[in-house]
Amino acid sequence: MTTAAPMPVPFPFAAIAGQPHLRQALLLAAVDPGLGGVLIEGPRGTAKTTAARALAELLPGAPFVTLPLGASLESLVGTLDLGQALAGHELKFAPGLLARAHGGVLYVDEINLLPDALIDSLLDAAASGVNVVERDGISHRHAARFVLVGTMNPEEGTLRPQLLDRFGLCVQLRNIGDAAERQAIVRARLAFDADPQGFRAKHAQEEAELAAALVRARALVADAAALPYGDAVHEAVGALCIEAGVDGLRADLVMLRSARALAAWEGSAAITTDHVQRVAEAVLLHRRKPEAEAAAPAPMPRVAKPDGTINGKDEANSAGDEDWGAMPPEPVGIERVKPLRPLIDRTQAAPKKA
Repeated sequence: MTTAAPMPVPFPFAAIAGQPHLRQALLLAAVDPGLGGVLIEGPRGTAKTTAARALAELLPGAPFVTLPLGASLESLVGTLDLGQALAGHELKFAPGLLARAHGGVLYVDEINLLPDALIDSLLDAAASGVNVVERDGISHRHAARFVLVGTMNPEEGTLRPQLLDRFGLCVQLRNIGDAAERQAIVRARLAFDADPQGFRAKHAQEEAELAAALVRARALVADAAALPYGDAVHEAVGALCIEAGVDGLRADLVMLRSARALAAWEGSAAITTDHVQRVAEAVLLHRRKPEAEAAAPAPMPRVAKPDGTINGKDEANSAGDEDWGAMPPEPVGIERVKPLRPLIDRTQAAPKKA
């Protein structure tokens, strides 16, 4: 009889160093799973999987579910239980990975390699908190409130803009360039590998404080009357989204929710513009239009005026204009063309038939 191998002990979230933006984005998604999850971009070995697994441990009784790349749509959303149907002629729903992840963390490594149909279902459930299945003669819905964490290496391809926009937050990780910081991270990892339980004991108090702070922040976010905000917050959100050239209003809504989650995490009495500024980059990173596509006023056409000026300016003094090398229009003569003669002289009468 074989026994299942024990699950590896997770690295404590409190001990993750060198990735402050990653820590904040994951904590905000845990405070408000309705944000739509976190997309983590970065090279290999930047603690993406470690951070996602450590986050699940901060949530009381939270499962950590991994979606494999070869998963089917049925295994994700659920389907008809064929065994029950064949045995008792009864239609019964067999839950999928979305049901198992309820209340916890659903982790997808290399999410950019998944089929679009699976990503659509993932993002729908992550944003709504409900999984709806309409297939195989089954109409079923169940709660699926989880923190979606997807990772990808941009060198291996990216997601379509429509799918990127549906992720709530995005963090872009880079290799650690500071020698002292790299050494500290390596030492911590080696200490954990040598004595996992002893290492975790050193961070147990901080882990307990993080878990308690998450419980308080979640309760605060669930209170619709808590954390008010005024016109200044709306103006800050709108200005940032307009400057980034985002499509639609999803970025505005996610930014407001993220700022509210941050205010709840910090125990603030209200949402301020400072909260907005601190969450803006994670909201706009994957939605911001490239600089080449940024809206800019079109240059004025060069129109020559009768007085010799162009666009109301003296041509001799317009060397600083954008099209300083343009030449004024010159008159072009029109050459007369000799008219063509028709192949058939219509003035001659057609010969009569005999």
